[in-house]
Amino acid sequence: MSLNKEHQHRLKALASYSIQHGLQTGKPLVVDLTEYPAELSEQRATFVTLQKQHQLRGCIGTLDAIRPLAEDIAKNAFSAAFMDPRFQPVEAHELSDLEIHLSILTPPEPISFSSEQDLLQQLQAGVDGLILAEGRRRGTFLPSVWESLPDPEQFLGHLKQKAGLAPGYWSDTIRVYRYRAEVIA
Repeated sequence: MSLNKEHQHRLKALASYSIQHGLQTGKPLVVDLTEYPAELSEQRATFVTLQKQHQLRGCIGTLDAIRPLAEDIAKNAFSAAFMDPRFQPVEAHELSDLEIHLSILTPPEPISFSSEQDLLQQLQAGVDGLILAEGRRRGTFLPSVWESLPDPEQFLGHLKQKAGLAPGYWSDTIRVYRYRAEVIA
């Protein structure tokens, strides 16, 4: 589902307002879904990525569609700004320097593969977002990560590390899922 420009603009404004609201109140914005069209009330999984001077400043999201789209964007924008454990909470003086990128995900689909090499050959660089799961370990990379890791082997190796595994780790029990993302920047 591709959103029209008006809906994209509303979601970007909502993300920005959610961060401003968080700065003023310390709490996530409560979204009134009656103010949004049906397309923005459908349950969708999203990620909100914040950058400052083209450097990651926060990124939080959901892989499963558990909330209406507008609610998920507001919650994830707040969480990316104030709850990402890798960063200090965003401060008011940073607002004008923040770039907000929204990723609206398709439902993940399992990839069938017979070996690591088979998996690597199936990956679509720049297109696929991946979820890698092994036992209780799990990691994901959005399709935008291909910009910094364009080689499928490197991409997969770093994803394994994100999931808490060694880059060269392989097992017949690894599960991999692919999804796509509509990016609103």
